[in-house]
Amino acid sequence: MKLLNFTIIKLTICLVIGILLAHFIRLDFHVVLYTTIGLVFCLGVYWLLIKSKINRSAFFGILAYLCMAGLGMTSYNLQDETLRPQHYINQNSSDHYNAIIFTIEERLKPDTYNDKYIASVLTFNNKDAIGHVLVNIRRDSVPVQFNVDDVLYAKTELKTIQQPLNPYQFDYSKYLELDQVYHQMYLNTDNILQLSDSKSTIYGYADALRTKINLKLIEAGFKKDALSIMNALLLGQRQTIDKAIYNNYVDSGTIHILAVSGLHVGIILWILNFLFRPLLYLKYGHFIRPFILVCILWSFAVIAGLSPSVTRAVTMFSVISIAMHLKRRTNIYNTLVISAFIILLFKPTFLFAVGFQMSYLAVLGIVSVQPIIYRLWKPKYWIIDKPWQIFTVTLAAQVGVVPISLFYFHQFPGLFFISNLVVIPFLGLILGFGLLVIALALLNALPDFFVIVYSYIIDSLNGFIAWVAQFEDFLFRDIPFTLLQVIVCYIIIVALIHVYKFRNFKWIAISLIAIIGLQGVYFYNIYQTQHNALVVFNKSRYSMIGLKEGKKMTVYHNLDSAKLKSEYALTNYKVGESLDIIISDSLQSVYQYKDKIILAIDSLSIYKGLSFKPNYILLRNSPRLNLNRVIDSLKPQLIIADASNYKSYLKRWKATCEHEKIPFHQTNEKGAFIIK
Repeated sequence: MKLLNFTIIKLTICLVIGILLAHFIRLDFHVVLYTTIGLVFCLGVYWLLIKSKINRSAFFGILAYLCMAGLGMTSYNLQDETLRPQHYINQNSSDHYNAIIFTIEERLKPDTYNDKYIASVLTFNNKDAIGHVLVNIRRDSVPVQFNVDDVLYAKTELKTIQQPLNPYQFDYSKYLELDQVYHQMYLNTDNILQLSDSKSTIYGYADALRTKINLKLIEAGFKKDALSIMNALLLGQRQTIDKAIYNNYVDSGTIHILAVSGLHVGIILWILNFLFRPLLYLKYGHFIRPFILVCILWSFAVIAGLSPSVTRAVTMFSVISIAMHLKRRTNIYNTLVISAFIILLFKPTFLFAVGFQMSYLAVLGIVSVQPIIYRLWKPKYWIIDKPWQIFTVTLAAQVGVVPISLFYFHQFPGLFFISNLVVIPFLGLILGFGLLVIALALLNALPDFFVIVYSYIIDSLNGFIAWVAQFEDFLFRDIPFTLLQVIVCYIIIVALIHVYKFRNFKWIAISLIAIIGLQGVYFYNIYQTQHNALVVFNKSRYSMIGLKEGKKMTVYHNLDSAKLKSEYALTNYKVGESLDIIISDSLQSVYQYKDKIILAIDSLSIYKGLSFKPNYILLRNSPRLNLNRVIDSLKPQLIIADASNYKSYLKRWKATCEHEKIPFHQTNEKGAFIIK
């Protein structure tokens, strides 16, 4: 069993290496495919030749690992739709408007102005095509909501998804690329023609079921906030959660309960095992019950949207359920690795999904660290033992996810253990009661008393989470954490677990070296951020100029105090550059950085009578001027225009600079302007 576990782990690692190579290195698909086929053929021939000596052949192992790496690369490339000639980007495209027929695949969280969808392209300029696009539909006075599987026609312009315009900003375009989405289109309801609203896929039927459930719950009397939490906990849909409520869950350290994952699926499996226990008395009950359980689990996964976390959980619990009913011994590490192998084989891009990573790391933390913590103290009484078990599980899960969580979110909720001690015990009640509420609502048999009680439970949950989240002093924000620190932290965690298990010099030495390495990475990060810089940030309708000197930055701006406090561009830069202090100041006309002089020309258009020649000119707040005369008079090396200017002015200035052959940096196109 141990040999089998170790072999599966090594093969899965090779699969992951192949996926990483395909993601970061663009190799010719046919070369990778034919090489992998050749390796598999050689492996098969070699296996036939040395069947009895396979355990003693190092070459066979190397060949198997190479095959698995090649399989990972091939699987990743097969998911890349742009490599196929039918993809819309490989077909003739108009510079302005393209006739596109597309079908809605997924409904996203809307923004202030648009409803958002992921759509699959069916035809592109009257030719059959494939591909995915982000669809933004303007909200009109009479909003129209489209459903999954709706087929629509539009003649519109495809636009690239905006790259990050400020340093250390979240790259939404890279995030969408993992789902094969490379372009977006902006539409109004009056220039969309709906061709069909019939259901044709299992996802369409799942969306229709979710819509029907929501209508029944609204008719039963559930209010918006309670309904949004029910959608998240029971249906895996978080699009309708109010931003303030969502932030409370983040700040309290309980956001994981809003993402359907192993905790939810485990509770549902426990409920299903209880409900279908009578099947075991049938002749083939030990085969019928796991088959029904697995079918129900995967139906739930489809209804919940097949997110990375729910896919991982359902795959893992499916393996556990089958193994239990076949009366096979299950090793949790073996089950985890098998589920990861299956998922990554068919969905290799899940490797880069935050939900997938945190889901597996949380489970690994629980199964590895929780027994160690629990052995430190074993209470005699049940009433103390159960909270202690919940606390140790929560703490172990945090050990598993803290490094990666700090890397992605740069914050740590100090009161996570208090909120989880209250929330987790009641989650089973919330899920079980919620499934009963949905079933009764669909049957039009939901009593008003149930609605009042369940709404009270959800509102109480939200109220408790909001109460915990208000203790901001226990929420540690803006923590700089790099990928190298993440890797070293996990080496330390693994080494310390092995120190506890084996208590030998080798693992003690590895853990000490890793701790010293973490200190070295910290000092390296400080060294990397010691440089000075001048940054003209991109901020729509406003101007922000940052002057960084070591661990301090002075920000010259025209924002009010509330907007400055919540400005993500500054927060991201502060975290990315490990800044200690940000000083606020008013905008100036002249900035000097090293040997460069930057002249800022605002709406007053004052630039004459200067006693110096600026190297750069910053145009802000839409000054009315003749840029040709400015260039002739001041002869700058570069013109900068931030996002506080009118778009018509920016277009004119860009044309002028092209004519005068002077570089023009427009922040809402090229991003923030940085001098280091």
